[in-house]
Parts: sequence; structure tokens; C-alpha cells
Amino acid sequence: MLAIVKIAGQQFKVKAGDSLYVPHIEGNTGDAVEFTDVLFTHNGSSINSGSSVKAVVKAEIVNGQIKGDKVIAFKMKRRKGFRKKHGHRTQYTQIKVTAIA
Repeated sequence: MLAIVKIAGQQFKVKAGDSLYVPHIEGNTGDAVEFTDVLFTHNGSSINSGSSVKAVVKAEIVNGQIKGDKVIAFKMKRRKGFRKKHGHRTQYTQIKVTAIA
């Protein structure tokens, strides 16, 4: 079974057993989470989308605190002495999809 689920404002295509990195969600390692905002399901020959989807994606948090790559925003105006440097690392959570029910 294949599903497209919305997690923290982003859409992910998932199957049972998939491991993926999602924007940071609350919880500790080993906690079970459920995502009810399922947009699309495909099970063999049946396809459901929109309001006809009644599925729930169940997952387990594998690693709760992962930082992404460093992103640096550097601004400079030549001959003015203006330099501004900002940087950040986005927080991610690694989850493993256990079932689509």
C-alpha cells in the first residue's frame, strides 16, 4: 500500500517499512506517532483521494534530534562596509513507517 501524507506542512510518499526524515516533531526515541492527514492511497487496484480517504499512517520515532546541513545567508554592500552573516541548521526527526491502516 502506498500513501501520500502531509506531515508538518510537507507532503511525503510513504510505504510500510520506509524510513524518512521529516521536520521536527515532538516526541522521544521509540514513541509511536499517527498521521491522520492522508491525501492519497493506492492499494493494488483501488485508488482513493480527497475526502474519500479514511487511512491513518502509523510510525515510530527512530531518532528525535537530527540537524540538517548548515545554511549560510551572507549579505554585503560593496564599498559601504556593510556585511551581515546569518546561519542556521534545520532540526529534523527520523521516523520509520510501521503501518498504513
